Amino acid sequence: MTRVISDSSCDLPEEILEKIEIVPMALFIGDKEYKDGEELSREDFYKILIETKKPPGSASPSPGDFMARFAKAEKIFVITISSALSSSYNNALIAKDYYSSEFKDRMVYVFDTLNASVGQGLVVVKLLNLLEKNISNKKIIEKMEKYIKNLHTFFVLEKMDNLINSGRMNRILGKLAIILNIKFILGKTNNGEIELFDKVRGSKRAFKKLLNIIGDCGSNFEDKILGIAHFNSKEKAELFKQKALEKYHFKKVIITEIGSTIATYADEGAILISF
Repeated sequence: MTRVISDSSCDLPEEILEKIEIVPMALFIGDKEYKDGEELSREDFYKILIETKKPPGSASPSPGDFMARFAKAEKIFVITISSALSSSYNNALIAKDYYSSEFKDRMVYVFDTLNASVGQGLVVVKLLNLLEKNISNKKIIEKMEKYIKNLHTFFVLEKMDNLINSGRMNRILGKLAIILNIKFILGKTNNGEIELFDKVRGSKRAFKKLLNIIGDCGSNFEDKILGIAHFNSKEKAELFKQKALEKYHFKKVIITEIGSTIATYADEGAILISF
């Protein structure tokens, strides 16, 4: 039996998530702790997040949390949020080492996606597609690592309050950007870190810039999937899909909501793309 496992930083439509095992991140809102997706729905989380005054936070699953999902499977693939953003990857490796020492005839491989949200989700989709083919574990791993290396992710935050309050953005710089209506185009580095890619004034210019980035950074779109994640901005996501397909002709587009873990650092109106 083959088991595919991901931490809950992965954002995908429910019909795809149902095909894998999800290990929940811990969410901290006010004085309470919740298991992402198990003790708090995405809708309820959005509502609480908007109303809370204390900065939210999150914590990665423990090695034991991952171990509980292994369930004596013969072949296990684990997919985690970028190791530069969370200890989820390292904890999954600890779980793998322990499991492998107990069951030496079984295979466990942990992928560091160097990504998050729908970018991590596209890695899951790629793996599920490869598992349907009659190829070796070695070939699957090679193809997956190449896919992860070439995956691009960019995002724009309509508001930056959560990013500022969480300490992931300089408070003075963030407040100045809000006053001047400057929108930061953020992207992931080759090491899976988040960096400032560009900055423009106004939401319309940010939308256009995000669209143009696809052409600047990508190619062979007919063979690729575009992932779009949004925070309570379905109309914006659908419009982005329309404009992207007019310009780049992706093989497929997946639209999903930004999940609770990523939403702790994003805010309403955010849009994230991966390709």
